[in-house]
Amino acid sequence: MKRGQEKGLVELHIHNLRDWTTDKHHVVDDAPFGGGQGMVMKPEPIFAAMEDLKSKIKNQKSKIVLMSPAGRRFDQQTARDLSQESHLIIISGHYEGVDHRVIEHLIDLEISIGDYVLTNGAIAAVVLVDAIVRLLPGALGHEQSAADDSFSNGLLEAPQYTRPADFRGWKVPEVLLSGNHAQIAKWRKEQASKRTRENRPDLLR
Repeated sequence: MKRGQEKGLVELHIHNLRDWTTDKHHVVDDAPFGGGQGMVMKPEPIFAAMEDLKSKIKNQKSKIVLMSPAGRRFDQQTARDLSQESHLIIISGHYEGVDHRVIEHLIDLEISIGDYVLTNGAIAAVVLVDAIVRLLPGALGHEQSAADDSFSNGLLEAPQYTRPADFRGWKVPEVLLSGNHAQIAKWRKEQASKRTRENRPDLLR
């Protein structure tokens, strides 16, 4: 993300939702209707914030994303799709969640980074942003890096090795030292399939 910002590929801004409250205590949450534990993020400051931020973007369409464990599971294809957007506004879910009217009438996409719950959606938002920014042309040191990543072609990445070729008696596979690029590509594809079967068989299904 730092390289992307230094190169002018992306601008990142963090906003405090309390700046769009109207009461003296800057309250952004309240108890849920119907009872239950925890607090729910109020709709008024979220709508006010989104409308204000969108009004300041000239000649660009904003896509609003909510980070929520109840959202669609984030994957590499979604990161790729979002990297094509000119402007993203990411809402960090918190507490027991947000008033559902935000989801029904304001956001474009509800995203979860995995089947678990975090204390703060800001952590999930950082994961989302990092995955997106690294896909911007020029953000990585080598353009092929993103193309070879796990999930980019539906498989996990093949095992990687570096010097020394023999470490404690554990040797690098001979094919990687052969210089035969066709055989190396074939080996990597086979190993990627094997690794995916072992660690993420759901990707093959």
